[in-house]
Amino acid sequence: MSLAPLTGLAFDNAYTRGLPADPVAENFRRQVAAAAYSRVKPTPVSAPVLIAHSAEVAELLDLSAADCASSEFLQVFAGNALLSGMDPFAMCYGGHQFGNWAGQLGDGRAINLGETVNHAGQRWMLQLKGAGATPYSRMADGLAVLRSSLREFLCSEAMHHLGVPTTRALSLIGTGEAVVRDMFYDGHPRPEPGAVVCRVAPSFTRFGNFQLPAARGDIDLLRAQVEHSIRTDYPALGAPSPETYLVWLAEIAARTARMIAHWMRVGFVHGVMNTDNMSILGLTIDYGPYGWLEGFDPGWTPNTTDAGEKRYRYGNQPQIAWWNLVQLANALHALVPDVPALEAALAAYPRTYEAESQRMLAAKLGLASFQPEVDYELVDGLYRAMSLTETDFTLFHRRLAALSGNAAPSPETVFAALGEAWYLPAEVTDAVRGDVLAWVAAWRARLLQEERPETERVARMNAVNPCYVLRNYLAQEAIDLAEAGDYARVRETLAVLRHPYSEQPGREHYAGKRPEWARQRAGCSMLSCSS
Repeated sequence: MSLAPLTGLAFDNAYTRGLPADPVAENFRRQVAAAAYSRVKPTPVSAPVLIAHSAEVAELLDLSAADCASSEFLQVFAGNALLSGMDPFAMCYGGHQFGNWAGQLGDGRAINLGETVNHAGQRWMLQLKGAGATPYSRMADGLAVLRSSLREFLCSEAMHHLGVPTTRALSLIGTGEAVVRDMFYDGHPRPEPGAVVCRVAPSFTRFGNFQLPAARGDIDLLRAQVEHSIRTDYPALGAPSPETYLVWLAEIAARTARMIAHWMRVGFVHGVMNTDNMSILGLTIDYGPYGWLEGFDPGWTPNTTDAGEKRYRYGNQPQIAWWNLVQLANALHALVPDVPALEAALAAYPRTYEAESQRMLAAKLGLASFQPEVDYELVDGLYRAMSLTETDFTLFHRRLAALSGNAAPSPETVFAALGEAWYLPAEVTDAVRGDVLAWVAAWRARLLQEERPETERVARMNAVNPCYVLRNYLAQEAIDLAEAGDYARVRETLAVLRHPYSEQPGREHYAGKRPEWARQRAGCSMLSCSS
């Protein structure tokens, strides 16, 4: 089937067609009442250059390779031109930030170009991040720098290929203009290269889209938003009604649980799990100060803003997702005053999370099934062993598969495999080695109870334990080169991350643990919300 050319993208803007708009046409910072969005156009840039694009996302949108190489593509996704049928807007929403109600937030540096429907009938919202000021920008300029845009572009696609529910990214375009940012909010702003990312998702609706009208007592707008989401994002649920609202909430809870279970599986830490950063489709959204566990530490957060409280630390993510869902249910209370019914819908979260977490833990350890009465103790023992010395989460799990055979490995074989994951091998004591050997023996005894072929176990483990993840230092290496005008590393990194579970000869650099020089370097350890 021939794909539509760029100019043939079929726009069907259900969001702007079906929900109330801000009646004020001027683009200035303000509180926006009784409206789901404000129409606003991207700010043109002076010298756009295509740094990279995702061929897979282009295919979803019926865009060919020639389309993506065209001048029209560059101008549209830099924000310099609009295609016929586009209806650009910024959403109005609120949210809890770090546990505190923040009131109106909204798309402060994101502008939705419109919704396109591809040849398969799939609906995709195209959104430019870093495309200029909106009524929700508060005191900011609505722009984005290259480093944060590059991190979002690469991580969106990396997460998809890892099998984690996520928004996608079509393109990364440099603007040719400088943007002033204070990376760590410490009084040292500097000009940096600007960039725009085109993000793609069926919907960018967040928990906060419902929280804000509920907080303002705007029940008509709240109902309109809920019913639009049911009709557009969850059409299989049927006609909107109070009963359907509850089924909708339960489905959001279940999807959120599956997303969080995947985060925990791959060792991903979002860093800013505010309610305005939670998708009602259960997609990972808004890649800011994220990171992957390197030295295993359930208390680690990549966010400098969260360094004290560590609210969004790795080990707390399942609880925070639950808390956020409760806030969504609180917003729906104005439409569904039956509290037990809301609680019953929310119960889909712990039920789904437990099942998904057990399934993924079993796969990571090479087990055919998870037996809670014995396997939780095995998992706890694993985490204790990994905590005895600084141990790389990704490498340890990946190397574990080599020890799953029927023949008991020697201590030398165990340490040759797992020792690659130790950051400070010279400091690993005999006691630590003994504890690791004891855990490996217990794990192998559990494996052998199942009497499954070794090849089957290894394949199962390697299918869920990635070889490649977007470590912060890898992103920073690509940023350093891109800021100097060399975009080859961005494209190569994207190519590697397209196949995270397959070892790729010649690309061992991407699979290695964090080098010592990156331990404390800005951008490689912790990041701020402007990162």
